[in-house]
Amino acid sequence: MKKAYLLILSVVICAISAPSFAGILIPMDDTQKDHLKAYGLAYWALEPQQGLTGKWLLNYRDGSFLFEDNKQLILQANLRGVSYEIVSPAQIKQIEETIAINNMDTVMLEKAPKIAVYSPPIFKPWDDAVMLALTYAEIPYDTIFDEEVLTGKLSQYDWLHLHHEDFTGQMGKFYSVYRHVPWYISVQEMNMEIVRKFEFPSIPQLKSAVAENIRQYVIEGGFLFAMCAATDTLDIALAAKGVDIVASELDGTPVDPDYLSRLDYSRCFAFENFSLITRPEIYEFSDIDISMENYKNAHEKEDFTLFEFAAKYDPIPTMLTQCHRRTIKGFLGQTTSFDKSKIKDHVVIMGEVKGYNKAKYIHGTAGRGTFTFYAGHDPEDYAHEVGEAPTNLIFYKNSPGYRLILNNVLFPAAKKEKLKT
Repeated sequence: MKKAYLLILSVVICAISAPSFAGILIPMDDTQKDHLKAYGLAYWALEPQQGLTGKWLLNYRDGSFLFEDNKQLILQANLRGVSYEIVSPAQIKQIEETIAINNMDTVMLEKAPKIAVYSPPIFKPWDDAVMLALTYAEIPYDTIFDEEVLTGKLSQYDWLHLHHEDFTGQMGKFYSVYRHVPWYISVQEMNMEIVRKFEFPSIPQLKSAVAENIRQYVIEGGFLFAMCAATDTLDIALAAKGVDIVASELDGTPVDPDYLSRLDYSRCFAFENFSLITRPEIYEFSDIDISMENYKNAHEKEDFTLFEFAAKYDPIPTMLTQCHRRTIKGFLGQTTSFDKSKIKDHVVIMGEVKGYNKAKYIHGTAGRGTFTFYAGHDPEDYAHEVGEAPTNLIFYKNSPGYRLILNNVLFPAAKKEKLKT
């Protein structure tokens, strides 16, 4: 009887003295084994079937995440190879005190956003860095294209991504090199099928209508993230509504000789006072992009630096620049960097090439929504060419450049009051 009493007493003492765990910290500093899958784990936790909420600890250990203690979350972290730390109430209190007295802040993460990627439903001779990131991180998304946009399907999504698309209707300005290549012909025919179905006069007018729908989506509260050629061609299409800026080789009608005076920059998200390059044989859309010089420069001249923002006063750009590196390897694209003199005053420059007139990463608001433009094609392929194999992210699981993409994916999950600040 005495032995049984002592056994029970020892169990009670152990239970009382055992550490009390209150949460799971997903570190995002250099201790993290797989930064990209860590975003996927955070997204998984926020999905309705899990019913978890979390905290994004801005500038704390390079933007770490904190969730309540949950066995399934730990299981998922182990399955995905994501580093995590079990933290006690005392440790959480210490984290909160550290955040309170430093350039840090806490943002509540409430709900996983529903994601759409604008991408043609046929073979493309180029990859899409965001689709690669989403797939690797195991974040679900839908692909949509012109038909879905034109029939109002955008309203079903919280977040929209655009990549290597040409909203001016010039087929990416691949005309001079690729017009006789099978993939170019098939993409052109696919677009013509949509033109005929929706009774547009031409591909440029089809794409103009798509751009208008995307603009309305943002104004009504959507989150837009664009990379590469989608960034500047979207604004060009919006400025040129009702104006012919496409050479006759592509649409059968000449460029409006007065097109420059008819551009309406007030309709653009990010850019103004730009001039167009309308010759079809030149692989460039406008002087927004200054990438023509990039091919003459050394790699290091394309590296860009992230600005540091006041976390408690500028939570949005702080969220979007969370990273374990402040200098990011440069990478080219059809649109590689933005001429800072063409960027509207209200747009926030979040990353720039120091010593040059180049912005790489910008953000702004339009109506009730937001847009983020990230120049370049693939953060881990400096000069990705048409037809190259896609980047295998298993070798770049800690990529700072790809982290910026995934910051944008989780951005709409933040508590809406915080997004209004």
